[in-house]
Amino acid sequence: MTTTRPTGTAPKVTASRAVAAPPADARALGLAHYAARGVLEHFLARHGLTFPQQIALRTAVTAETPRTRDELVTEVRGVLKADPAALHATLDELVAGGLLAVAGAHLRPTEAGRAALAAVAAETAPVSARIWGGIPAEDLAAAGRVLALVTERADAELARLTAGTPA
Repeated sequence: MTTTRPTGTAPKVTASRAVAAPPADARALGLAHYAARGVLEHFLARHGLTFPQQIALRTAVTAETPRTRDELVTEVRGVLKADPAALHATLDELVAGGLLAVAGAHLRPTEAGRAALAAVAAETAPVSARIWGGIPAEDLAAAGRVLALVTERADAELARLTAGTPA
C-alpha cells in the first residue's frame, strides 16, 4: 500500500495501490467479467433482455449501415463466440419483441429497441461510475493493452482450434 503524507494532513492512500492485487490471469479475467456481467444482467432483466440479446441489439444500433441477419450473426458471433443457430434464435426473439424490425433483407433497430438500450445505459451509469471510478487512467490504459492482447491471442487460438488445427 502506497501512502503519501503532505504536511499537516492525514495519510492518503492512492486508489491503484489500496488493494494488493494478484497477477492478472485467466481466472482474474473471468471473475471480473462475470462480476460485471452479473451487474449488467440485473438491469437487463428489468427490461426483459438477456445478455446475448443486448449484444445483438447494441450491434444493430451502433452499426453505421443496416445489417442483414447473416451480417449481424457474424458480428455478434465475433463477440460472444456463440453458435450461429443460437444467435439466429436471439435475433428472432428481438424481432418478436419489437426491438428489431425486418426491412427487406436487413434488420433495423426499432425505437423500442433504441429506448431499451438507452434505459439500460441510464440505469447502469451510476453503478458503472462506482465500479470504474477512481481507477487511475494509467492503470486503465495498461489493463486495456493487456486485455486487447489477450483477446487477440485467444481469438487466434480459437480460430486455430475451430479450423481443426491440433492444440
